[in-house]
Formats: sequence, C-alpha cells, structure tokens
Amino acid sequence: MISEYTGYSLAKLFHSLKSADLQAAKAKNQMKRTIKKALTFLSVYYAYIVEYRAELLLWVLAGSLPIIFMGIWIKAAQGGKFGLTPVDFARYFLTVFVVRQITIAWVIWDFEKEVVEGKLSPKLLQPIDPVWHHLASHLSERVARIPFILLLIVLFFLLYPQALWVPSLEKWPLFTLAVVLAFILRFLIQYTLAMFAFWTERASALENFWLLFYLFLSGVIAPLNVFPEPIRTIVLFTPFPYLIDFPASLLVGLPVDVAQGFCSMVGWILIFLGANRLLWRAGLKRYSGMGA
Repeated sequence: MISEYTGYSLAKLFHSLKSADLQAAKAKNQMKRTIKKALTFLSVYYAYIVEYRAELLLWVLAGSLPIIFMGIWIKAAQGGKFGLTPVDFARYFLTVFVVRQITIAWVIWDFEKEVVEGKLSPKLLQPIDPVWHHLASHLSERVARIPFILLLIVLFFLLYPQALWVPSLEKWPLFTLAVVLAFILRFLIQYTLAMFAFWTERASALENFWLLFYLFLSGVIAPLNVFPEPIRTIVLFTPFPYLIDFPASLLVGLPVDVAQGFCSMVGWILIFLGANRLLWRAGLKRYSGMGA
C-alpha cells in the first residue's frame, strides 16, 4: 500500500515537473518570437527613415536651439553672477542639445493625420496597439540620428576645447536612466495630447501651446539653477524640468535631488499613462460612432 502511494506521488511529481518544463519552454519560445517580431518591426522603420538622411540632418540642425542660448549665457556669465562659469554653461547646453535629440517626439502630428484622414482604421484591425507603430518609428529614428549627433559634438569641442570634459563613470548610468525616462515621459505627454484628435481636427495646437511652457520651464532656455528660488520650487512640481534640466544636470554635475527627480518622473509617467488609456478608450468610441 505504501509502495503504491509512493509510486503515485513520484508519478505526480514527475508529471508536475514535466508540465513546468513545457510551460517554461513555451514561454521561452514566445519570448523569442516576440523579440524577433520587435527587431523586424524596428528594422522596417529604420530602413524607411534612412531613406531620408538629408532631411534627418536638417531636423538635427533644427534642434540646435540650445547651442544658440549657450552663446548668450556664456557671454552673460562673463559679466554676471549666476553661480555657473562660462564653461559650465557650455557643458550644460551641449548636454541639453543631446537630451533634446534623444527625447524629441512628433507622434501628435502623425496621429492627428491618421485620425483626420481615416488612416487609423486599418491599424485598428491589426493585432497590436497602434502606439507600437509610433514608438518603433521614434526609436528607429534615434538610431539614425546618432552619427549626426556625434559629428556635431566633435565639431563643438573642436571649436570650444575649453568645455571638453569626460563625465565620471558613476554619472553615466543615472544619466542614461534619466534620458530613457525623459523620452518615455515626453512621448506619453504628446501621445496623450494626440488623443484629442478624436474630438478636434487641430490637436497639434495643444502641442504648440504646451511648447511655450516646455521651452521656458524645461531648461532649454536656461538651467533651473539660475531661476529664483520660489519659481524653481514651483516648477519642480511640474513635469517640465524632468524632460531636459534633470538629465542634463546629472551628467554635468549640477546640484539636483536625484531621488526626488526619479520619483517625480515615474509619478508623471504613471499619471499620463493613465490619462492616455482613458482618453484612448473614450476616443475609440467616438471614432467608431463616426463610422470610421
């Protein structure tokens, strides 16, 4: 009797282990297929983007606004007291240029066009959320930008060798994480505003209005360190400084509250992610009701 019970227990254990192995193998194969599909998705968009290399170079140059403000602040620092030296300003605005190149987004214009022209309907029939098309396009474009960004960085240091510096190794992981989160936040903010294309044909006007606050409060025009203390305290409760100033300050070495910065970024990401999903569901009902 005991031997039969033992044999039954061993058989049951063997069956459980076999089932677990099969589930693990299935999950592993599913992961491989997902990665393969993602790489294929990215390669398709990358091939499309590199066809327009000249246009891409123009877009990189169009994002050189921080370089212009760099010259203004370097000149101002030579005769004013801002707590930063001309070299500090040069390094800061160069980093701002890099961060902007990595975190730039244009999803609102693409999504608005899809909704207005009815091009969203075919994507809704596909087994993936349309957001992955836009995300793949943005990520592929980032890879295509890298050579142009590196070329401009080298040119900058040749023209202004005093600003040449190598950030310490411990700064790179924090900077990389901050830039990734800044891109996610910037993308989510714009994609959330894009949802209003279900109700208006000019959702991009919201982005233009948002851009005014983005330019003045994110650190593109001036680092937050030169802001008056009361204004800086208020701005830190908004998502703007975490898009540009926070990542740039981490790499350059300007004083920032690292824990507060990352917690704020994660918090704003969750807020806009929730708002985006709510607007997406409500917008789809309206889009379907219009017969699209």
